[in-house]
Amino acid sequence: MKSSIHRFSELFAQLGLPNDPAAIRQFLVDHTPLANGVSLPDAPFWSSSQASFLREALLQDSDWAELADQLSQALREQESQDER
Repeated sequence: MKSSIHRFSELFAQLGLPNDPAAIRQFLVDHTPLANGVSLPDAPFWSSSQASFLREALLQDSDWAELADQLSQALREQESQDER
């Protein structure tokens, strides 16, 4: 089975969010840091459909799971820097 390769911007488009570089940066600024105890799909800023998509992607280890993990990490980077 051949897996698809997606770009970070495509994850934003899949979530129905603006996906140009400036909009992605602003999203990260607006929503960082995400506390380590909060799973990405449970973050309070997602709509129910966005949360469901992310939850399913991660549970099924779909083509989107790696990008969801990258997004989760990006949203937590500020908290990691603050702990140093």
